[in-house]
Amino acid sequence: MSIILVTGFEAFDKSALNPSGEIVKALKGDDLVTAILPVVFGQASSQLRELIDLHKPSAVLCLGLAVGRSEITLERIAINVDNARIADNAGNQPLEQRIIADGPDGHFSTLPIEKMVTAMKAAGIPASISLSAGTYVCNHIFYVLQDYLKESNIPSGFMHVPLMDEQHKEYPNLPTMPMRQMIAGVEIALDQLRRLSA
Repeated sequence: MSIILVTGFEAFDKSALNPSGEIVKALKGDDLVTAILPVVFGQASSQLRELIDLHKPSAVLCLGLAVGRSEITLERIAINVDNARIADNAGNQPLEQRIIADGPDGHFSTLPIEKMVTAMKAAGIPASISLSAGTYVCNHIFYVLQDYLKESNIPSGFMHVPLMDEQHKEYPNLPTMPMRQMIAGVEIALDQLRRLSA
């Protein structure tokens, strides 16, 4: 059976929840391997590589939170820079550092991002393609992931999700999305990946 690896992140920056991690907890499927990564530069990417080596997935989809976005966004490109606005959960705050010293400036997603977005929109789920995964831990693991799998034919990439409705009181002026809608969006994206290996 083909295995799809799906990861989310733990909570960070004073928040008690991270919707990417909550989505991963809710996903069900015999063909899924899920994990919640630490919001720690280096440690998260090391764990991701270990998961890939262990499970040998046919596809990898990593999820993260993008505070302020109102749609599910598929990221097109990861850039080779860490530039943290806030410290990670271990207190690290790299500034203007290359992720891989001799790596290319960017790596593109190899997910069928256009098909994923089209399918989500058809289901009434707000979705779009984003050209920036930021420069925090999300972009860090996205870049390491694409670099690690660059010689393979394994589709891989990153999806950002908005804040969840349960976080509205914590972020009263920022957009949120119902958890059930975000889970449905991720499941639609996973179905697109299943079609690739069918």
